[in-house]
Amino acid sequence: MAVWIQAQQLQGEALHQMQALYGQHFPIEVRHYLAQWIESQLWDSVELDNPAEEAKAKRLLDNLVAELQKKALHQVGEDGFLLKIKLGHCANQLKTTYDRCPLELVRCIKHILQSEQRLVQEATDVSGGSGSAMDSLSQRHQQINQAFEELRLATQETENELRKLQHSQEYFIIQYQENLRMQGQLSSLSTLPAAERTAREVALQSKRATMEAWLTREASTLQKYRLDLAEQHQKTLNILRKQQTVILDEELIQWKRRQQVSGNGGPAEGGLDVLQSWCEKLAELVWQNRQQIRRCEHLTQQLPLPGPMEELLSKLNSDITDIISALVTSTFIIEKQPPQVLKTQTKFAATVRLLVGGKLNVHMNPPQVKAVIVSEQQAKALLKNESTRNESSGEILNNNCVMEYHQATGTLSAHFRSMQLKRIKRSDRRGAESVTEEKFTVLFESQFSVGGNELVFHVKTLSLPVVVIVHGSQDNNATATVLWDNAFAEPGRVPFMVPDKVLWPQLCEALDMKYKAEMHSARGLSEDNLIFLAQKAFNSTSNNNEDYNTMTMSWAQFNRESLPGRSFTFWQWFDGVVELMKKHLKPHWNDGAILGFVNKQQAQDMLMSKPNGTFLLRFSDSEIGGITIAWVAENPNKAGERLVWNLLPYTTKDFSIRSLADRISDLNHLIFLYPDRPKDEVFSKYYTPPLSKAVDGYVKPQIKQVVPEFTNPEPAGNLTYMDQAASPSVGHPNNFTQIYPPMSDTMLDADGDFDLDDTMDVARHVEELLRRPMANQWSGQQS
Repeated sequence: MAVWIQAQQLQGEALHQMQALYGQHFPIEVRHYLAQWIESQLWDSVELDNPAEEAKAKRLLDNLVAELQKKALHQVGEDGFLLKIKLGHCANQLKTTYDRCPLELVRCIKHILQSEQRLVQEATDVSGGSGSAMDSLSQRHQQINQAFEELRLATQETENELRKLQHSQEYFIIQYQENLRMQGQLSSLSTLPAAERTAREVALQSKRATMEAWLTREASTLQKYRLDLAEQHQKTLNILRKQQTVILDEELIQWKRRQQVSGNGGPAEGGLDVLQSWCEKLAELVWQNRQQIRRCEHLTQQLPLPGPMEELLSKLNSDITDIISALVTSTFIIEKQPPQVLKTQTKFAATVRLLVGGKLNVHMNPPQVKAVIVSEQQAKALLKNESTRNESSGEILNNNCVMEYHQATGTLSAHFRSMQLKRIKRSDRRGAESVTEEKFTVLFESQFSVGGNELVFHVKTLSLPVVVIVHGSQDNNATATVLWDNAFAEPGRVPFMVPDKVLWPQLCEALDMKYKAEMHSARGLSEDNLIFLAQKAFNSTSNNNEDYNTMTMSWAQFNRESLPGRSFTFWQWFDGVVELMKKHLKPHWNDGAILGFVNKQQAQDMLMSKPNGTFLLRFSDSEIGGITIAWVAENPNKAGERLVWNLLPYTTKDFSIRSLADRISDLNHLIFLYPDRPKDEVFSKYYTPPLSKAVDGYVKPQIKQVVPEFTNPEPAGNLTYMDQAASPSVGHPNNFTQIYPPMSDTMLDADGDFDLDDTMDVARHVEELLRRPMANQWSGQQS
């Protein structure tokens, strides 16, 4: 209900946009009186493109109707009587509208909730400042609405003038016919006696002369009316062009840009309802003006008069046809993009929509949409209107879909639910370019007619760039290509050009956006985090953020060349961190328990000033997707000496066996999370509950983490790495020292961390941990 409470506080254009979300398809009264119930339902759990989810959507519809009916029954009093009738009507209306298509109800409510959240967030973002962003948005929308009012008045005025012209012309034709009749009468006077003929002839000649003088003047007036009307139409078309430029080349392009940035985790692009309403108004006005111009042509053909009208009307007709053609072709858009990292032999979905389809009655003869995948070169040729000989760069299964009209929402769209890329044909790669740098696009095309086959349109639209992979191991590098393209693509670019290098602050913005999106958190990358990343990216030691503001990072530095002394790129390291965090450590990041972006020396400097047992969590410098625990403690081999220890980094494989919280709980020598928070205060809510007692005579085994050197009161007799390093690394807490002998120096990398490639596989490690002690424990009983 929190969102609805905030939505009711919206003002100005934001309030109008919120109100525009509702209508007969979903009455605002339902949202108001069932706000708490609506916001508590799991709408996002329903996969709209999966027909199997229809049963779940039907339950939600039935529950919504039941809640409405229940709410109606509880209304009492005079005011309650009317509300009872209204809510009951709403319940029946929703049942009738969505009973056969419950997924459309879910789609509608999800769209409403997302739009409300976006409007509330936008209002919140500017509430702390001057509000200039909201003012600018409101002013821009107000200007668009004012232009529509101006167009409506101009179109109404030309309609009135056209009717006057038509009436004047009809009267002119009647008088012209009367003149012809008088001419016939004059011709027939020859049969009359001379005296009578002379008298009648004089009268008819006088009347005819008057009529011809009037016809001459009226013909000139009609010609002037026609020219004036053509001039008015020209002015209206100029305003229409300007308004269409604002909506298609500014508002729609901005929406598409927001859609692309949302692929990197940016805010949702926002609904299309407002854009569709604008495009429909444009379509309606353009069509009205086109019909008026055609009526003018008909009047001109009906009564040809000397002058330039035929050429003027021909140009107006051509201009208005160009306008409507641009409107139709530009509003054929991709509402839901296909995945930008596209794996072969894997199902994927997409949705295309024609924003003016309902207004132009395209759904009366539903068009079919076809999807094909094309290369970057083919996309360039398409935009230049060069023939590609209908070639594609692969084969997509289930790539045909008929557009459906949804009466409740007034949308005409095609939902591709089960496409699959069966094969891909790659082009010759350039230089160091890998397969994960090659970009393709999905081309959607259709053909339909409007105005009773009066105009036929062949429409095409290209998806955002996609990178095709055949194995999950390519996902990391493919994501880098997509992130760079989404972040730095320029509007109107040649497919799919992106800058080779960008300013470091620009890249920081993209990384921060991606990180927050993956963590589902408002806690992004702090200034200290970004300094850490800059030091890693540029192999620098500077702690001053301003030193990096003018530095640029190239694509090669980002994900083609390995970091100094490493076997992986900057992006591969960063993406490894993101994968580890979102799979296993997201709650701890959102709790502020993980510092993460801290190097070994910084960790040592931070911990040495703290009491023994203080620890922190930092990402491994030397391993992709690794996190280590660093803590300060006494050197067990040298009394009075304090050292900072670093545990061998954990990876996703480790946390799939035992969670971070449980591992920290196992280690009694870890007492305070940096700077001074008791560890149980931070992590206890994530501890696994104790195992239940034995059932049916079986005892459940339990994995526990042990660091032998910090478990035994005396250090092992053999010399360990802890005896030899100022800031040592401690191996994963294995079993006991007699099972796993101490590691030698040769297994440590340049940073003093263990190299997983040279250590025992974690799964086998745990298997041994479980198997051997239990074998010893039960062997005596079994014998």
